[in-house]
Amino acid sequence: MDMLAERLDAKLREWEPNIAATVRERISEIIDLADQDALDIMRSRAVEQEVLNILDEPIFQ
Repeated sequence: MDMLAERLDAKLREWEPNIAATVRERISEIIDLADQDALDIMRSRAVEQEVLNILDEPIFQ
C-alpha cells in the first residue's frame, strides 16, 4: 500500500467520526475530479485565499 494511503487509513481510524466522514467525502470528490481530468480547473483554497487577500488590500493613489 502507498505510504499516503497507509497514513490516511491510520488517521481515519484515529479521528472523531464526524471528521473522518468529512475527510472521506472530500477525498471522494477529489478522486471523482481526477477521474474526469478536472483537477486542473479546480481552484485550490490557497489560490482562492490569495485572490481574496489581494482584493482586500487598500488602494493607495
